[in-house]
Amino acid sequence: MNLQCIIVDDEPLAREGLELLVRETGFLRLIALCGNAMEASQILSQERVDLMFLDIEMPRVRGIDFLKGLTVRPEVIITTAYPHFALEGFELNVLDYLVKPITPERFLRSVNRARELMESRQAASPAVDFFFIKCNNSYEKINYDDILYIEGSQNYVTINTRLGKFMTLATMKSVEEQLPPGRFMRIQKSFIVAVNKIQSLSGNEVTIGTYKIPVSKIYKEELMQLIDKHLIKR
Repeated sequence: MNLQCIIVDDEPLAREGLELLVRETGFLRLIALCGNAMEASQILSQERVDLMFLDIEMPRVRGIDFLKGLTVRPEVIITTAYPHFALEGFELNVLDYLVKPITPERFLRSVNRARELMESRQAASPAVDFFFIKCNNSYEKINYDDILYIEGSQNYVTINTRLGKFMTLATMKSVEEQLPPGRFMRIQKSFIVAVNKIQSLSGNEVTIGTYKIPVSKIYKEELMQLIDKHLIKR
């Protein structure tokens, strides 16, 4: 199970060190590096974020204050040089509290805990293979198996299925949160594809049926990992 994560820290060296640790795990996908709470807030409003690494001492808005202001939030691992904030962090129900400098072993224990938590939640969720959207003056049932790809444009989302196209007033984030993990993958800021409908990848384009869908650099690495898992090798 892959987890989408962001790093929020005002120190460039701290962000760089965490980024290296994240990329070494194999199951964390870093979607943004944020230098302050405002940048993080924008990402949280646009993308599905499973896990946030959050520094406490940042200019303008402290990490703890930012966390207190979130009504809907991902799982949070606090990263800080100040151990005396631990109690306050755990009172906010954070997943873990890592004191800098963070060792690879301690980091791995923490993110493995995050993955196990997400997997247990997924296993406990009832199996549902559809959702509804409001389309024109009716409510349309969309089966996961029918979806080819999803395209976002400003405040609208178009769900392209084998039965036709359905447009609804929604954000890509809200739609992505309804999709079962592992069956769908974001390959560009404005595109989510059904993994089992991908026919080929050539250059920076995915082919699904007669559609050519662009792949951005930030998402191509995960797509290549998926392909490599199912690649017949010599």
